[in-house]
Amino acid sequence: MTDGQNILGGRILVVAFEGWNDAGEAASGAVKTLKEQLDVVPIAEVDPELYFDFQFNRPVVTDDDGRRRLIWPSAVIYGPSLPGRVGEDLAGDAELTVTGDNAGNIFLLLGTEPSRSWRSFTAEIMDVALAADIGAVVFLGAMLADVPHTRPISVFASSDNAAVRAELGLERSTYEGPVGILSALAEGAEDVGIPTMMIWASVPHYVHNAPSPKAVLALIDKLEELVDVTIPRGTLVDEAAAWESGIDALAADDEEMASYIQQLEQARDTVDSPEASGEAIAQEFERYLRRRGDGRDGGTAGRAPDDPRRG
Repeated sequence: MTDGQNILGGRILVVAFEGWNDAGEAASGAVKTLKEQLDVVPIAEVDPELYFDFQFNRPVVTDDDGRRRLIWPSAVIYGPSLPGRVGEDLAGDAELTVTGDNAGNIFLLLGTEPSRSWRSFTAEIMDVALAADIGAVVFLGAMLADVPHTRPISVFASSDNAAVRAELGLERSTYEGPVGILSALAEGAEDVGIPTMMIWASVPHYVHNAPSPKAVLALIDKLEELVDVTIPRGTLVDEAAAWESGIDALAADDEEMASYIQQLEQARDTVDSPEASGEAIAQEFERYLRRRGDGRDGGTAGRAPDDPRRG
């Protein structure tokens, strides 16, 4: 059990949206992994007509056993089929089941970021959360950042709730600027008395077009650390290794890309080294910015990385 036993010891809603907050499909991928592993059922779904612009978030057609059907963008809340049930012993089925004292208290919200009516959307989700007696909300996000794919994925956890910060030792975000639906929902939850926290993973921007199983793993690791569950990784570990190897192969054939990755590695290693002082970190960062100004950055000069605290 974590230090956040009081706050994260009850019913928890884990939230992720496809779209602006979901670089490398990492946040949605983490919640989809939970959905596959947990014994959950849909308990609420928003009306797509109210919140989505279908020219922006188009429905897709599928062929299911000879019947063609349209799948509309939406957002669904899932709840445990047997709320409060404790998971089975890990020794018996570590490959199959999410376990832990809190496994029967995890609810999920997964969907596409709505195109409009965010305040109405937030109010509708909060009504469901209150009716389900949700005690805390954990938002997952993923951003594009200047980070190397060869190092552990950076994860940033924060909270605007003073009690959550005190119990979990988290920081308060200082970001100011444009936000996504996560921030709207977080404000709505805090307004109705449900404490919240956000967990963001940094995805290398130079591979932004590909799903990132390594970032999915990083989010699951952090979530597992904070919430009393053990989440089987399934094939994610192998997929993450294959993802990293695939980027290595691309970099081997692209000298400019390889040089840029090496710069990112040097900057990351300097910051992570035990003997790194604040001055050394600042100097390395300044050198990195100068290299970007020289245009020796794999074609990304002048591109500002996304900020994990934007929500």
